[in-house]
Amino acid sequence: MNLGNLFPRKSIDLLLTQAQEKETSLKRVLGPLNLTMLGVGGIIGAGIFVLTGQAAAQYAGPGIVLSFIVSAIGCGFAGLCYAEFASMIPIAGSAYTYSYATIGEFLAWIIGWDLILEYLFGAATVSVGWSGYVTSFLKDFGINIPAYLSSSPLAYEIGKGWYATGAIINLPAVIIVALVTALLVVGIKESANFNNMVVIAKIAVIILFIAFGFAYVNSQNWTPFIPPNTGEFGHFGFSGILRGAGVIFFAYIGFDAVSTAAQEAKNPQKDMPIGIMASLVICTILYILVALVLTGIVKYDRLLVPDPIAVGVNAAGEGLFWLRPLIKIGAIAGLSSVILVLLLGQPRIFFSMANDGLLPPAFAKVHPKFRTPHITTMATGAAAAVMGGLFPIGALGEMVSIGTLLAFAIVSASILVLRKTDPNINRPFKTPLVPFVPLMGAGISLLQMLSLPFATWLRLIIWMAIGIAIYFFYGYKHSKIRNNA
Repeated sequence: MNLGNLFPRKSIDLLLTQAQEKETSLKRVLGPLNLTMLGVGGIIGAGIFVLTGQAAAQYAGPGIVLSFIVSAIGCGFAGLCYAEFASMIPIAGSAYTYSYATIGEFLAWIIGWDLILEYLFGAATVSVGWSGYVTSFLKDFGINIPAYLSSSPLAYEIGKGWYATGAIINLPAVIIVALVTALLVVGIKESANFNNMVVIAKIAVIILFIAFGFAYVNSQNWTPFIPPNTGEFGHFGFSGILRGAGVIFFAYIGFDAVSTAAQEAKNPQKDMPIGIMASLVICTILYILVALVLTGIVKYDRLLVPDPIAVGVNAAGEGLFWLRPLIKIGAIAGLSSVILVLLLGQPRIFFSMANDGLLPPAFAKVHPKFRTPHITTMATGAAAAVMGGLFPIGALGEMVSIGTLLAFAIVSASILVLRKTDPNINRPFKTPLVPFVPLMGAGISLLQMLSLPFATWLRLIIWMAIGIAIYFFYGYKHSKIRNNA
């Protein structure tokens, strides 16, 4: 094995040619509205319905508004880099494909394997949250799902390790993953239409909360806007805003899933940048307004709960009581669309890796009728259902942020590489203020990675070691670009 030959690059012309081959082509049916809605669908979910209150209570107080702005700026820098790549290389595969064209095969494999942490683990994580909201919603109507069928049979505690809870399976989590997987097999257009309806429903609920909640805001709850630091880094004060930004970063995961659908966009050169940046702007505005209303209705130290927006509605008294069931419906809808977007993204990354020979050929098959990557979709759904059914949300969620941040850092750095190696290539959308924007995108992502616990880094290292072993055992030998296939 020639270790010096680990970094063959795939030319962009070859990528575009392969994308147009009929046997492996996906169906181009998505316009800018569909792509924007996919982004919004992927972003608005657990972040706005859960993390806003928890981060305010523990780290930033009403200053959580500033935390959202800091995270949005970091995502915006990375998003501008994604937009350039997505317009230039409108191929399924997201950061994996971009890396293959810029920094070579081995690092492309690394990022492709890393993205499993974001999409596959992310879908499993959100399915557990979906289960919790659905169980609570049904309970309001006298329908009780027993705990042994709606909670994880395995749990983990520091010092105690893994242990059995006595539950059998988190059945609602398994069911939602199975339903979304079936929808994605049937077709991308059908999935996008369903996502559009769900996104409209959850945005409507959020706007209702903002519009009617403002009448119940007590401005004294915003004082002090940035609570004084407790003497410990990250607990209020300016450092609390920074830590809050790292924690609620999970709330922005999903916009990059737009880029995985590039090969199904009608006019990717124009529509992909619109979808990526528009979804980020829309969600940032909604996040800021929700955070302002929520911390205005309820004192921030009362928001360390799984359902902070529901607490806000309850605190407003009978005036907003009618909104309580709608909030739960909005949360269920929001989490449903996040699961859909994440389960849409992962199969298309596998699809691209298989087309390059790095995974078995079966992963590159497209359904003859539906023109979807049905085998990878079903495999991804099965894996997510097993994880969602067996593991707790905390253990799953810890792996998601670090994988996403690593992807953002590599994509941002790749823009700088490609500007040097291929300065004259056609770029329908250009990342502005190069090298400032890519450097900020990579730098902010790496800083947030460094703030994560050591245990998360250890799991990342183990995960990557497994991926590298698979690459050398299978991918290196079967690589099409290396074998000139």
